[in-house]
Amino acid sequence: MKPKLIALLAVFALVVAACGGGDANPTTTTAAPVATTTTAATPGVTTPPATTTTTEVDPMADWPDSVIFAFIPSERAESLNDTILPFMEYLSETLGIDVEGVVTADYNGLVVAMGTGGADFGAFGPLGYVQAKDQYPSIVALAQSIRFGSDLYYGQWFTNDPGICDSDPVVGGFENINGVPTILPVTEVKALQVGWKYIDGVLGQEVLDDGTIVEQGLVCNASLDKIKGKTVAFTSATSTSGAVYPQLQLLNLGIDIENDINYEYLGSHDSTVAAVYDGTFDIGLSYGDARRTLRKDKTDVGTKLIVFNITPDIPNDVITANGSLPQSLLDAMYAAIETYLGTEEGELVLDEIYGWTDIRPAVESDFDVVREAVKKLGISQ
Repeated sequence: MKPKLIALLAVFALVVAACGGGDANPTTTTAAPVATTTTAATPGVTTPPATTTTTEVDPMADWPDSVIFAFIPSERAESLNDTILPFMEYLSETLGIDVEGVVTADYNGLVVAMGTGGADFGAFGPLGYVQAKDQYPSIVALAQSIRFGSDLYYGQWFTNDPGICDSDPVVGGFENINGVPTILPVTEVKALQVGWKYIDGVLGQEVLDDGTIVEQGLVCNASLDKIKGKTVAFTSATSTSGAVYPQLQLLNLGIDIENDINYEYLGSHDSTVAAVYDGTFDIGLSYGDARRTLRKDKTDVGTKLIVFNITPDIPNDVITANGSLPQSLLDAMYAAIETYLGTEEGELVLDEIYGWTDIRPAVESDFDVVREAVKKLGISQ
């Protein structure tokens, strides 16, 4: 067994100890020194020492030889396939089984894969999880992601037209304060904004390896009424931050997406950012702050695209598992991911994939708010 796996499976130590095992193979031990005894029926006969046979419990005994970990395309699928590779290699090495990473075509593809056995673990947005759980009750929520200390996030509205702003664009970020989208200094918001980077735990200017400065993102206040007559890029019809919550906002304002705007679904968050950046659409939706997905190639993305509003808070995305897998494997997977996030490589890789900085055990009731949104919008499976 690999040394990393031994550490991760420390939770099973009590089980092993309770069974009395110390070696991989059965052992015979003497219960206690036994003297020669004599009875009337069999004078002089020696009673053999009492023995017990104990076997170490192997927590991997019922694990499959390989598992599939599926991802939804937060960025273009071909890019994400490369990004997840170090993560999958780490999990394979740590768990001692082959962990294969795959990127599904969309949210629905992941739902089907998890429900029909095509994937064993999956990273879902909250809506995707709610839909998957409804269709396939055997799917369980293993962990909820945390981004810079928060288990909540929001969808952001952004534009390439500063004329939409009701206030001058400034460097900063949005936060929901008592339910009201409020502009705050970057140090006071939970979503890491484009152009900023944590350096020894302190936020500072992001500079690429070649010395290029990434321009710090601008925000402004603007009413969602301003989107009428505009072209709008949503991510996916089943994206919580990129479609569902934004469309619920419009519904509550009396704005009809079929008649008041011209929209398309582009499939991923980086696609909506790119489409508004190049002028194909006036307005785009994404998680906050998905402008960072383009920052290495488009270092001015933070000033060219201005965030002007956000959605209500949403529970962070969730890591799910096939509930028929051994609990010991689920525990080990959780521990492996948590440990990986604590490494320099893991922090960089999982930031690139979904912006995760930590995880916590998932709580099913946290997703009730998403179920309510689904019901109000009449979203079908």
